[in-house]
Amino acid sequence: MRLLFLGDMVGRSGRTAVWERLPGLISDLRLDFVVVNGENAAGGFGITEEIFHNTLRAGADVVTTGNHVWDQREALSFAPREERFLRPANFPKGTPGKGSGLYVARNGARVLAANIMGRVFMNPDLDDPFRTVEAELAACPLGEQADAVFIDFHAEATSEKVCFGHFVDGRASAVIGTHTHQPTADHQILNGGTAYMSDAGMCGDYDSSLGMDKEEPLNRFTTKVPKGRFEAAEGPATICGVGIDISDRTGLAEKIAPLRLGPRLEETVPAFWR
Repeated sequence: MRLLFLGDMVGRSGRTAVWERLPGLISDLRLDFVVVNGENAAGGFGITEEIFHNTLRAGADVVTTGNHVWDQREALSFAPREERFLRPANFPKGTPGKGSGLYVARNGARVLAANIMGRVFMNPDLDDPFRTVEAELAACPLGEQADAVFIDFHAEATSEKVCFGHFVDGRASAVIGTHTHQPTADHQILNGGTAYMSDAGMCGDYDSSLGMDKEEPLNRFTTKVPKGRFEAAEGPATICGVGIDISDRTGLAEKIAPLRLGPRLEETVPAFWR
């Protein structure tokens, strides 16, 4: 199975780039399943229902989120009725929406997709992500109810991300980190067969500070006095993510490589998909 994950869409520039490029990628690369993180898609803060549906129309099978999931208040209304919209699974019981779901890929495989948030340096401080993923995997085990298991681990600390990957190694097809918006160079297959990458990067303008217009962040670092709000950068966007080949027999990863398309960063597409 060919699975593509795209990191956090940031603002109009990022989401437009995804919408324009994703249909062609699905066709040209013969992708079976696509997950996109959309938590920064609305001006850098949250996601609207319209943006969510446009992302599905572009070809995403699931849209994940993170700590900014409720920044657009309408998300509280549409989350409960949208099966393909995921908020972190470790929000307290009773929070609108859901944190995981079982979906059917284009090749017929059953894919468990889960969105879980870390706790180190993160706000809000949610339930234990390790206990949460343990419950998710017990409810829908790889090789039994699921043919593949994908986890978007939305977290700040690399140490927490790495330990989380080792914790589920051999029980998930892939654990890919989001939140820091900068693509890491540590994509690998762990000893038990789980594909891992600390951060997929963002889909947004890299002439920026993490997708935000760089002037206000620079001002706050140098003067400590806010002058205005953070605004999403609107220059040409690069889409960043990761491609994973998953065994149809075991549900574990066979290959992993980054995908980057757009200006500034070196472009690359997984060689095993060319």
